[in-house]
Amino acid sequence: MRRPIVLVPACQRQLGSHVWHMAQDKYLHAVLHGAGCMPLLLPALGLEADLEAALRIADGVMLTGSASNVDARLYGEDILHPDLPQDPARDATTLPLIRAALARQLPLLAICRGFQEVNVALGGSLHQAVHAVPGMMDHRENVLDPLARQYAPAHRIKLMPDGLLSRLLGGESEMMVNSLHGQGIARLADGLLVDALADDGLVEAYTVASAAGFTLAVQWHPEWQVEDNPQSMRLFGAFGQVCRDYQEQQHRKNDRTG
Repeated sequence: MRRPIVLVPACQRQLGSHVWHMAQDKYLHAVLHGAGCMPLLLPALGLEADLEAALRIADGVMLTGSASNVDARLYGEDILHPDLPQDPARDATTLPLIRAALARQLPLLAICRGFQEVNVALGGSLHQAVHAVPGMMDHRENVLDPLARQYAPAHRIKLMPDGLLSRLLGGESEMMVNSLHGQGIARLADGLLVDALADDGLVEAYTVASAAGFTLAVQWHPEWQVEDNPQSMRLFGAFGQVCRDYQEQQHRKNDRTG
C-alpha cells in the first residue's frame, strides 16, 4: 500500500514580480521522515480551491507555521500591527479546510500558525501581541540569533494529566519547548480541550473534543530537526500511524462498496 498522503497547505508569497505558493522544507521533511507519510502541497487558492477534490485523496492534514499572522478581522478585531505580514490567501484556504477536514474525521496536526488557525476557524480569538499582555512572557525568538539558538528549548510547558500529549509521551507531566511566536490563544474556541499550558497560562496545545479522529494542535515547532528529538518523533510517529489507520479504513470501505 502507498504511503498515506498528508495535505500541507501552502503560504502565498510575493517574490520579486511573481506570486509563489510555498512551504518550508522542515515541515515536509517531518511528514516524510517523522510520520512516514507523503506530503502533498495544497496551494493557497482561497475560494478557488477545490477542497473536496484534495480531501478525497488525503489521509491527513498538517498545518504549518509561518511568519504571517491570521487576519484579526476573522475573529472580530482590527489589525493592531498592519506592518506585520499577512496572508489572506492562506487564511481563505486553511479555515474552510480545517472545518472540512474535521467533518471528514481526517487526522489533523497543527503547528504554530496552524494552531492559531484551528482556534480561529472554530470561533476562538488570539492575542495579537502576547508580550504586551500583562502577566505573559515574551514568546518571540530573537531573529538575529542563529537558527539553532532560535529553535532551542526556551520554556517549560505542563501537560494535562491523561491528555493526548501526556499519553503520547509515556505519561510525562512537563516538557521543554522552543518558542517562536508573537501571537497566541486569547479565547479558546468552544469544543477545544487544553492539552498543555506554559507557566504564564498561555495555551500551548489543545485537542478538538468533538472530533472523532486524531486532532492535535501545538504552539511550538516539533518539526525542527525532528529526527534529533525523541519527543517530536513520538508525536509525528503517532500522527503517521493514525494517517495509516485512516488510509486502511478507507481502503476497506472502498472494497466493501466497490
